[in-house]
Amino acid sequence: MILPRPLPRPGVTRRNLVLSGAALCAAGSAVASAAASAGASTAEPASAPAAPSVRRCDADADGAIQTSHRKDFILGVDISTLETVERGGGKFSTADGRPGSALQILRAAGMNWGRLRLWHTPVNAHDVIEDGRIVSRHGEPVGGGDNGLAVTLRLARRLKAQGMKWLLDIHYSDHWTDPGKQAKPAAWTRLHGAALAQEVERYTSEVLKALHDQGTDPDMIQVGNEINGGMLWPDGKTWRQTPDEQVGGDAAFIALLRAGIRGVRATDALRGGRLPVMLHLAHQGDGKSAETFRRVYDGFEAAKLDYDVVGLSWYPYHHDPYDALRDNLRLLSDRYRKPLVVVETAYGHQLDNPGGGGAVFNEEGARRSGYPATPEGQARMLRDVVRAVAAVPQGLGVFYWEPAWLAVPGAGWRTGDGNGWANQTLFDDRGRALPSLTAMRDAAPCR
Repeated sequence: MILPRPLPRPGVTRRNLVLSGAALCAAGSAVASAAASAGASTAEPASAPAAPSVRRCDADADGAIQTSHRKDFILGVDISTLETVERGGGKFSTADGRPGSALQILRAAGMNWGRLRLWHTPVNAHDVIEDGRIVSRHGEPVGGGDNGLAVTLRLARRLKAQGMKWLLDIHYSDHWTDPGKQAKPAAWTRLHGAALAQEVERYTSEVLKALHDQGTDPDMIQVGNEINGGMLWPDGKTWRQTPDEQVGGDAAFIALLRAGIRGVRATDALRGGRLPVMLHLAHQGDGKSAETFRRVYDGFEAAKLDYDVVGLSWYPYHHDPYDALRDNLRLLSDRYRKPLVVVETAYGHQLDNPGGGGAVFNEEGARRSGYPATPEGQARMLRDVVRAVAAVPQGLGVFYWEPAWLAVPGAGWRTGDGNGWANQTLFDDRGRALPSLTAMRDAAPCR
């Protein structure tokens, strides 16, 4: 997800940190130390405040459901900031005011999958300075959920306690990645070529082993996040911002993806079966999304990458219109014949940011998308997305991005800044569930 102006873009002030050999060795042990520190978790209650209500099956009435994945259709939520929100005092309740954890309420509303992002070492490698202002200091957590392995291990346990499957989204970075930024972890600054690919493979395997050791294997994994232009820049970057920029190009990008997938396959025996691998791109707002998807996925196919699922981001206020999403889903389903997941989407239930300050979703975004900035408009958008995915043979499901990222102290998109997402949650500013919470469930194919 791109966090655009009026908020500063994540990572724009980051510089590479040159580490000594000893520091690189220390970074290599980060997985083990994270696993050891993940035990301080708040237990997730297994029971929900209310049993899931009976869902209408009106989505089937017009005969538009064509998915071959009806029985396994995903209704997912990315809850990567949840720990930070709770630590800042965030509380949640059902629409009629009964208290419960966010996960309890989401599960009761029909959500059956979670998604968790993973950053390598989410700590500032230097002071973050913008417009002469010190935003945060060297050594402080980066913010935005501080999604290192220890946090991921704890949240994975909570998802499993709710009986939910989950998708692991490895960014291969210390903070946000998207089509406009894919910074290498500071610990990997000196690694290039075969050495970098070897570390990608090793790190991927070690993360999956740590999750397996605590009994929380993911049910799907992303190798990279919104990798339209590559990953681990500049080594795996596929485009030049300036004519003289030195980038690795397509071959290096493919080699890094292949290394990450090898790391997954090396752990399949632990789980006793194949872990589905997703490769994830974002839609664009320039009318050329289908062209980009076809070019990039044709490259994956030509390279014979061992992946299983096509992932897409689509935000109606940033990206191409709804009809373009539907057309692209049809193209991808027919051309690649792999399950498709809209793995990120969201919309605002109001224009104002409950926490004050700038918001990612605003009046201009509402005009662009065509949906009202109300809970009803949010619900209509969600029903449309779910139905678009279910209308193609390979449609597997939809994830809502950060439905519980409330405006509370300490839960900004980066340390020292606010939260510009709080008007896109599926809860109001008091944490009470909105009517849109059940929209995905009501539009999904009946099992």
